[in-house]
Amino acid sequence: MAPQLRVYVPPHPLIKHWLGVARDVNTPSSLFRSAITELGRWLTYEAIRDWLPLVETTIQTPLAACPATFVNPQIPMVVIPILRAGLGLLEGAQTVLPLASVYHLGMSRNEETLEASCYLNKLPPEFDPNVRVLICEPMLATGGTMMQVMAELTNLGVNPTAIRIISVVAAQPALQKLGTTYPSLTIYTATIDETVNDIGYIVPGLGDAGDRIFGT
Repeated sequence: MAPQLRVYVPPHPLIKHWLGVARDVNTPSSLFRSAITELGRWLTYEAIRDWLPLVETTIQTPLAACPATFVNPQIPMVVIPILRAGLGLLEGAQTVLPLASVYHLGMSRNEETLEASCYLNKLPPEFDPNVRVLICEPMLATGGTMMQVMAELTNLGVNPTAIRIISVVAAQPALQKLGTTYPSLTIYTATIDETVNDIGYIVPGLGDAGDRIFGT
């Protein structure tokens, strides 16, 4: 079978709760920031459920030997927040993956053309071929930013099957673009909205995630 983009909307009650808080226009910046942090935590938890590499071994308890399963420390884990809004998800993601390396990509969008451009690239010159990459990007709207991010990572040798994206709100235009070019990609999002308006905002969405996180 040909690979197909996998998009999961976890039915976790805390994800639903914090999504509602984040969507509400009356939520103040400090609480909105907390909501995005919590969404980063629970979306990461869901995204790595069957993804982390494991190693089986035997340990000694105070009473007897027994089998044990650990996360394999030999397989590198990387978290990439897409600046600036991705920083909001990073804090929660790091509580679940505290030993993961963090590399930053700064992306901005031209509000007239809706084209994305990179203003900061802190990726390494190459990645370990066994690396697992978690990308933090609150909004997947038109897909332009994430398409550039994926192109950069695949150019560095990262296999799309080794990448997972966590997003608060994803829209159909972004999912269609990503699915066409990277069908083996996996995305975890709190919700999927159908519409992107003429200025590139998801509707109903939650507004500008970066502005609301940082109060600007």
